Amino acid sequence: MADAGEKKKEHQGKGGGEGKPKGGAKKGKGAATGEHDAGPRTPPRLKVLYDTEVRKKVGEQFGVKNPMAQPKLEKIVLNVNMGRHLDGTKIPPHVRQTIIDTLGTITGQKPVVVKAKKSVANFKLRAGFESSVMVTLRRDRMWHFLDRFIHLATPRIKDFRGLSDKAFDRQGNYSVGINEQGVFPEINMAEVEFTHGMNINFCFARSNPASTRFVLDALGMPFVKPEEGKQRSPKAEKK
Repeated sequence: MADAGEKKKEHQGKGGGEGKPKGGAKKGKGAATGEHDAGPRTPPRLKVLYDTEVRKKVGEQFGVKNPMAQPKLEKIVLNVNMGRHLDGTKIPPHVRQTIIDTLGTITGQKPVVVKAKKSVANFKLRAGFESSVMVTLRRDRMWHFLDRFIHLATPRIKDFRGLSDKAFDRQGNYSVGINEQGVFPEINMAEVEFTHGMNINFCFARSNPASTRFVLDALGMPFVKPEEGKQRSPKAEKK
């Protein structure tokens, strides 16, 4: 009987390691799901354009040869104000969810709901109330959004004649406003209950209004074109 018990224990000891992966298989998400790395990603084309061509033009135009001293696009911030939809102390759920879904679809990133820090009686706003929704884009997502904004969104603006070239602050940041979210092709206006605009801020480092204007223009930003020539006065035509 003792011999039979010892043989049973030896058999259990040998079979205890059958569930372990053989050959030193790697553990991880890719190994568990069977997914494989697709390889290096293609960098955004506007980032490649900025690094290969625009930097050189900035150095020639402003005499800044050091890349670390040249203007750099750090982030793009999108902001939608919900204050006009405020009903008592809360934002209607469908309004809140529509704005969040819109920014999430446009940017591919989860928005953040911002609460008011101060109370403003004229706007019927109290501290702690939800007032806006914002998204901050950096790195590749920032460049992809800029590409889509320049080449897909702006041509869809109604009666578009160019973006203002005067919306710069002292640090060289540029701001632009949009009246409706339908300018982005990702948004299906047939499924939207109401329209809303948004503010888009392009934040630069080590820049000024002239440098930012030059960089954005080189990247393809459709600014308002100056008048080709002043209209001749009736007196000049008679002469």
